[in-house]
Amino acid sequence: MKKKIILFSFLALLNFNSSYSSNSEKFYEKIDLFSEVLDKIQSEYVDEIDQAEAMDSAINGVLQSLDPYSAYMSPELFKDMQTDTKGEFGGLGIEVGMELGVIKVIAPIDGTPASKAGIKAGDYIVEIDKEQVQGKTLMEAVKLMRGPVGTEIILTVRRKGKKKSLEFKIKREIIEIKSVDAKIIEDKEKVAYLKLKSFNENSDKQLFKKIKEFEKNQNPIGYIIDLRNNPGGLLTQAISITDFFLDNGEIVSTKGKRFIESRKFFAKKGDGIKGKPIIVIINNGSASASEILAGALKDHKRAIILGESTYGKGSVQSVIPLKNGGGMRLTISKYYLPSGKSISEVGVQPDIYVEENGDNFQINTKTDNQLNYAINLFTS
Repeated sequence: MKKKIILFSFLALLNFNSSYSSNSEKFYEKIDLFSEVLDKIQSEYVDEIDQAEAMDSAINGVLQSLDPYSAYMSPELFKDMQTDTKGEFGGLGIEVGMELGVIKVIAPIDGTPASKAGIKAGDYIVEIDKEQVQGKTLMEAVKLMRGPVGTEIILTVRRKGKKKSLEFKIKREIIEIKSVDAKIIEDKEKVAYLKLKSFNENSDKQLFKKIKEFEKNQNPIGYIIDLRNNPGGLLTQAISITDFFLDNGEIVSTKGKRFIESRKFFAKKGDGIKGKPIIVIINNGSASASEILAGALKDHKRAIILGESTYGKGSVQSVIPLKNGGGMRLTISKYYLPSGKSISEVGVQPDIYVEENGDNFQINTKTDNQLNYAINLFTS
């Protein structure tokens, strides 16, 4: 009886349909079925099992069935994830999610070890140091990728279009991201190039400072904003930067179950570059906040969007502490563009599709076909 009561409490907490009472018969059938499965495992499974671990897996299974970004963290894992590294631990510089039981790369951040090694957006990480990822939670896999600075890790990935797995040996580093790279590209006219790598606390200040310098000293005819392999970051930064380029109108809205998670954000009066033309370059590694910026500028016809479709991560996650000392990463709202379209799983489509087949790690129009295309739009 005690097991049934615990089981009921557990499943009741996981039942996210507030109107489940109308389906109470099916609900109680599922409780009985779950209890039966646990009994069969306990009595007949070939090896002894840790019941606590089994329940952790069940909880995580429910969360991961919701979307690629929701996950459960045991007390030990939650504590590790909250640890202030202060130079003690290093990372690879990739934003990841869970898909099909393996880790999917949302984007390798430019200039980080993963990016330099050749990891690409859309890669599936199937092994970490020869250890299978299948069966591990997202947070467990992330923990495996962390480690002391200077130590090496081997990632085995599956890549679309490649028959064989690829192996990458990567050295962990402290990930310190310089948000903005900027340059004036001169051909027939001066064009300002802005590479935005992430949306962290100071991204808008760095970007606005560069633009102010360009406007004062160079007077470019227009701007190229490069969002390729930018996995996103802070919503406040996406709003601030988008607002800078818009004279008015909606930037983005969020919709969630709770009233506080459903909001609309609007641009204030004033375009920071006074209507000068903008071309935004995107690819499959442009996600989250990048998609808000690109999508809003597209919907308001403020910029030409060039490249490939974005990743489609249009959701907001919150880390929620639990009573057992663990934590839960849960999607609490979704982003919607001014047009009303959801970003989730769809992404932002370019106005001009240009497949990426060059090198976008250097600001070089000879090796970067998408950048070259954008420059030609300005100067031809």
